[in-house]
Amino acid sequence: MNERLKLSELNGLVKKAVSEAFTAPIWVIGEISELKTNRSGHCYLNLIEKEENGDAIVAQARATIWSYTFRMLRPFFESMTGQQLTEGLKVLVSVSVEFHELYGYSLNIRDIDPTYTLGDMARRRREIISRLQSEGVAEMNKELDLPLVPQKIAIISSSTAAGYQDFIDQLTNNPAGYHFDLKLFPAIMQGNQAESSIIGALEQIYLYENFFDVVVIIRGGGSQADLSCFDNYNLAYFITQFPLPVITGIGHEKDDSIVDMVAHTRLKTPTAVAEFLISGVAQFDIHLDELKNNFVGIITDIIAESKNDIEQITRMMAPLTREKISKANNRLNQTIWKLDNAVKVFIQSRNYQLVRKEETVRHEFKYFAQLQLRTLERTTRTLSGTLRQIAIANQGQLTRKMQRSEALFKGAISDNRHFLELSLQMAKLTDPNKILARGYSITTYKGRAIKDVDIVDNFELIETRLFNGQIISEVKSIKKNN
Repeated sequence: MNERLKLSELNGLVKKAVSEAFTAPIWVIGEISELKTNRSGHCYLNLIEKEENGDAIVAQARATIWSYTFRMLRPFFESMTGQQLTEGLKVLVSVSVEFHELYGYSLNIRDIDPTYTLGDMARRRREIISRLQSEGVAEMNKELDLPLVPQKIAIISSSTAAGYQDFIDQLTNNPAGYHFDLKLFPAIMQGNQAESSIIGALEQIYLYENFFDVVVIIRGGGSQADLSCFDNYNLAYFITQFPLPVITGIGHEKDDSIVDMVAHTRLKTPTAVAEFLISGVAQFDIHLDELKNNFVGIITDIIAESKNDIEQITRMMAPLTREKISKANNRLNQTIWKLDNAVKVFIQSRNYQLVRKEETVRHEFKYFAQLQLRTLERTTRTLSGTLRQIAIANQGQLTRKMQRSEALFKGAISDNRHFLELSLQMAKLTDPNKILARGYSITTYKGRAIKDVDIVDNFELIETRLFNGQIISEVKSIKKNN
């Protein structure tokens, strides 16, 4: 019969075997998938290893950095790499392998090599740049035409960032008084949520693509760790495909981020972006002044030349004109004399004919008027009798029709009044605020009401509207009804 062991005895044997197999710390490569620090200052991690060309996890282990070690390792690592010690980083750590009877297998981190992480970050950066170039998209946003006068500006920034306020102040208070239409699309500008937040802001701007001239991505500088989110493939690729020119001013003083590299125009700071936009308008303004001055000069020269030509023509034409006017006056006087005599003879002849015609017409009109007067009197007498008969016959019918119309009109008014009262009651019953006051709520994701759990993922932000306010929540888990 096989030997029987208590669980504690088995765990004790495993612990002994582990301690005998790993008598000294060893260096281990892994990726940090989780990292938490408790109130005592101890750091708890989960290290994983993924398959070579995929995301499938092939190994994982719990790890700890005790507070006295963590206080030294963390600032050392971040000062050397310019990167926060956080999830998603590949690290090379010196660990002691431990096994506890109650808590099982874990690694105790004693030291960390920042040069390995720097090399991995540089490798990933090179891979992202190479991928964008091989896909042929790295220069796509740069190929867009920047408007001559970019004045409708979509801004992606944190609303509380000092750099954003500096940008707004410089544009709105520029010495030349140029006007800019500014619209902020707020976003998280550092950390793990920056990628999805900035892409979300770009998606909102895309809905108003025809209104804006350019997109400006700004923040007020920061450490290399704060700005690492801008070395991201998904964000960089989204910018390459964006239909508007993207201008960046995200605080890098030394090296360009990948987002800087694919943007249409890269500037160092938000104030530099503002100065770039102001100078663009100023250059166009200067160009307009030059065009105006050139146009005025050309027109002035044309007028001067035309004036000289007119004066020369006038001097040449004056003698000929006076001679032609004199001859024309003589011909006109002769024509007037002949016309005057002919008119007099014609008027005398027509006056004689008109007198005779007048007498004939007067006699014929008198006879015709007497005849028409007698006919009118007979017709008037006949029409008066007929009208009296028609009036008597129609009076009763008219009275009955008026009574029926009045009854129908009153009924219609009553029906409409009743319909309006019912509609008012229905509107009050369906008032969204009253529905919310009864304990109901509305939950939305990106401005759309959530009717299906499939449209939202874990760790997304959702907004719940209640009667007296809103609640912003992060999705921790999703359970779907069978």
